[in-house]
Amino acid sequence: MLLRAVSGMALAVWAVNLDAREISLIDTVTTKAIRSAQLSPDGQFTAVIRSTPRTPYEDDDGSSYRELVLINAEGEETSYLSKDKKFSRVSFGPQSEYLYFTAKEDGDEYQELYRMPVRGGGVQSVFEFEGNIGSYALSDDGEQLVFLSSGAKDSDKKKLSKKGFKAEVYEEDLTYTQVYHVSLGDEEAEAKAVTAEDQHALSVSFHPNNEQLLVRTAPTSLIDDNYMSSQYHLIGLDGEVVNSFESEGKLGRAEFSPDGRYLAMIRAADYNDPSAGTLFVYDTREQEHRNVLPDYKGSIKDFSWRTDEEIVWLGHRGTESEVQALTLKFLESRSLLETGEAIFTSLDGEAGKSEFVLTGHRPSHPNEAFKYSNGRLERLTDSNPWLADVEMPRQETMTYEARDGLKLEGIVVYPTDYEEGKRYPLMMVIHGGPESHYSNGWLDRYGSPVKHAAAKGYALFFPNYRGSTGRGVEFSKLGQNDYAGKEFDDIVDAKKHLVDIGLADESSVGITGGSYGGFASAWGATAQTEHFAASVMFVGISNNLSKFGTTDIAKEMHAVHARSYPWDKWEWYLERSPIFHAEKARTPILIMHGKEDTRVHPSQSMELYRYLKTHGNVPVRLVLYPGEGHGNRKVAAQLDYSMRLMRWMDSFLVEKAEEKPSFELPHAEQLK
Repeated sequence: MLLRAVSGMALAVWAVNLDAREISLIDTVTTKAIRSAQLSPDGQFTAVIRSTPRTPYEDDDGSSYRELVLINAEGEETSYLSKDKKFSRVSFGPQSEYLYFTAKEDGDEYQELYRMPVRGGGVQSVFEFEGNIGSYALSDDGEQLVFLSSGAKDSDKKKLSKKGFKAEVYEEDLTYTQVYHVSLGDEEAEAKAVTAEDQHALSVSFHPNNEQLLVRTAPTSLIDDNYMSSQYHLIGLDGEVVNSFESEGKLGRAEFSPDGRYLAMIRAADYNDPSAGTLFVYDTREQEHRNVLPDYKGSIKDFSWRTDEEIVWLGHRGTESEVQALTLKFLESRSLLETGEAIFTSLDGEAGKSEFVLTGHRPSHPNEAFKYSNGRLERLTDSNPWLADVEMPRQETMTYEARDGLKLEGIVVYPTDYEEGKRYPLMMVIHGGPESHYSNGWLDRYGSPVKHAAAKGYALFFPNYRGSTGRGVEFSKLGQNDYAGKEFDDIVDAKKHLVDIGLADESSVGITGGSYGGFASAWGATAQTEHFAASVMFVGISNNLSKFGTTDIAKEMHAVHARSYPWDKWEWYLERSPIFHAEKARTPILIMHGKEDTRVHPSQSMELYRYLKTHGNVPVRLVLYPGEGHGNRKVAAQLDYSMRLMRWMDSFLVEKAEEKPSFELPHAEQLK
């Protein structure tokens, strides 16, 4: 989007310098991006979903707008569903004749299934149901439909609520999703449940024989069971389980080979693997399964079957991504796209087609759609043409050594007007998880406004501390059973390295991050307070004892992070909590949290705030966001967050203030 003032906006602190083509905070949170890209079965079209955030101070509060764009073989774009229409789950029909999607049209009580002709025509109703239609799949001939639904609303519950009976039974009064099947060719046919009522269905697709279904289920609808206790099954249309595919821990997507012999699945290597990033293939004929990339020191993100024996896979290795083709017969891979092309985030292809489409980003642009064909990579979309006029800061992968000799990586961004030999204020942005990692691509977010901060004279560093993904399963387990131990020492070691090479001003280093990154930011402001001059903590952990009792992922925390329970070592859990070190704190800390967060309860932020305020040794502020959960989803809350983040860093890293800045922001005057 063009660098502009919204509604005559002219903020002294956040002003846009049009001559320098800097990126404002409004630009940062309203940048468009491609969320998905699908190749049609005939290979002639690519369907992309473009996300357009709402305009701050102009649009009413709400989620981003979505637009469906169809791109033909010549690269021409046609908008099929505009941002004014609410839709989801777009897919091509089996013969590439139609685009299917779910939506609530005028008069619909529930979300139904619709379609529209690819080559032009109006929207057609496909199937209505007494309940919202979720994920769905069509048979190869388009005559059979399977979908997920939790069924019709409970009318008695609504009536009782009006009378004041609103009691909620925690983690027992659950809604389960089932798989339903219907023959579309029979106008009188009714959808029938295929899965049991006491199982929660998470995904469904047809087996290539169109007579069986691949279904992922969990014992309950709790997020913890989704993470740690789900399993794939092959079931008949009558609900009979034909086969269950052995797995442990977290699961990703799975898909059968075109002939139905093999099932490829992204899953955890074992129960204690922090992420689903390993590619397994199940041979249904020989009744065996194996890790087909056992030595891969990275993380598998996506795949597509090209033939009965060949898989195209997308992996993240270190701070880069790559695409390779694996031949099952010899378990040999050949490179299709080397590292450095872009940070690809998804891949979609069709059996029998050599081409495939991807989404990916680079340091110079957010997620866009790409197509690989005849050995060449072509960029299909340009959602933010104005970025071509922006002076981009230098960004690169940096390696450094931890105090125990472990080699680590991260992404360093230099100030836009960087001068060698000059030291700069540094913002360290810590990722969550910790089963996550930073890639050398577009890092601009509301919690890390990279281009804006670099233009203001900041250096930024994004560390992939031990326990991060992208370097194999063994590396991702290095932080287990060591909350706030060597993993957070790695962050201090990165700071020391950036000071030693002459980039960072040792007295002007700030730390920020969300979730586990919020934990690191709280730890940096308390236990490691001597290293950081400012901290901004978001949806972070302050008390590992109470966190276990208030989170919705206690099972996952035990299995892939703590590897113990609080009652096993109460004192250790307390000592690895920022509140235990609150008296030491000398780092000004801004704490922000979504009020509806179920992952890390807002009480975590409230505890740290109360401890620090009571001690009275350091400036502290707590900001809560109503309607937001484990991360801000709406643009107004994102902009507010970015403004507070930058004001806090400016105050304590640049201005060397002793008092916290005003809590008020100039939002109201922008409405005039």
